[in-house]
Order: sequence, then structure tokens, then C-alpha cells
Amino acid sequence: MTVLKSGMRLKSAVCTTELMVIRAPAGEDVDIRCGGIAMLSGTVEAATVGALDPVWAGGTLIGKRYVDAQERFELLCTKAGVGALAIGGDALQVKIAKALPTSD
Repeated sequence: MTVLKSGMRLKSAVCTTELMVIRAPAGEDVDIRCGGIAMLSGTVEAATVGALDPVWAGGTLIGKRYVDAQERFELLCTKAGVGALAIGGDALQVKIAKALPTSD
């Protein structure tokens, strides 16, 4: 479990995925995972700690923002990888840009 703060960096323990926290509720412990394994602090040396769970092998895309269903958490992918992101057992989805109103 990790307390996330805006600007915090995270690394995957099973692939090359790296993230930056954009938004997270203050003071809440979160079980954030990539490839089925808990993510590491960005200051920890990148070393493979576990094996990628095939169920969580959906991949991440650089430059995309990932959010949970309620959009309480928002994470920016700064380095792509093969592991899919989840908070607890709930998969994160790519955030869809909101359409701007048309001008007439």
C-alpha cells in the first residue's frame, strides 16, 4: 500500500512502465499494480521483482492518462510497458479527452 501524492513517480516491478501521479485523494493508502504486481517508488532502482501475470498483460501507452472508474485517481504514463494498470483488482482505463463545444 502506498500513499500517492501529485508529482510522485512510480515504476513497475515487472516491466518498463513508469508513471507520474497527476491526481489522487490526500492521505489514502492505495494498492496500485502493474502487471499484477505492486508498483515501486520512482527512487527505487529498476529491477525485476516478480513475473508478469498474463491476466494483467494489457500494456501501457506513453503519454496517456489512466483513471479509475470514478476518476479519483489519474496517472500519466511516462514510459510504456507490457503490464496493465490496476488499483486493487480494478483495471484503470485510458482517460478520454472531453470534446470542446463547437463555435458557430
